[in-house]
Amino acid sequence: MNQLPVVWVTTRAAGILAFVLLTISMVAGLVLKTRPFGRLVRGISVMELHRSLTVASLMALAIHGVMLVMDTTIDITWSDLLVPGALPFKPVWTGLGVIAGELMLVLVVSYRFRRKLTMPIWRRLHYTSYIAFTFATLHGIFAGSSTKTTWMQAIYIGAIALVLGATVLRAHSPAPPKKV
Repeated sequence: MNQLPVVWVTTRAAGILAFVLLTISMVAGLVLKTRPFGRLVRGISVMELHRSLTVASLMALAIHGVMLVMDTTIDITWSDLLVPGALPFKPVWTGLGVIAGELMLVLVVSYRFRRKLTMPIWRRLHYTSYIAFTFATLHGIFAGSSTKTTWMQAIYIGAIALVLGATVLRAHSPAPPKKV
């Protein structure tokens, strides 16, 4: 009886989970100010969900990286996970995955310093989440082992549609009233 290679399956699952959590976190962050559910959902609850999903995505990404290094069927080092383009396998696409992960880490760490940053700097910093999402998507599509499956294509299409939809909703929603 053939057994699934546990390390490979875990690597793949962790990468997909990190992407799905990143997508949901982005959507939660984008709808935070638009309040599409009115008073049914408190803003602080959405903020906590956004922050928790971002951290959970980063944790899944860490598992993805650790499992890649542990996989004995491929030769990946810790520096390959930290230096974009260092990995010989599809260096552009794996490099974009590295950059996406590093941007995610910067965003998580920046939360600790949010009170020391001006709102324009905080906002500009958060715009890099679009870069992280785009790079993570491209990484998955062009370097992921599940890309050709229908279910994974559905995940990519759904993720892109959700982030684009939430972005349009956010762009067309009225600005919240200013506190006096």
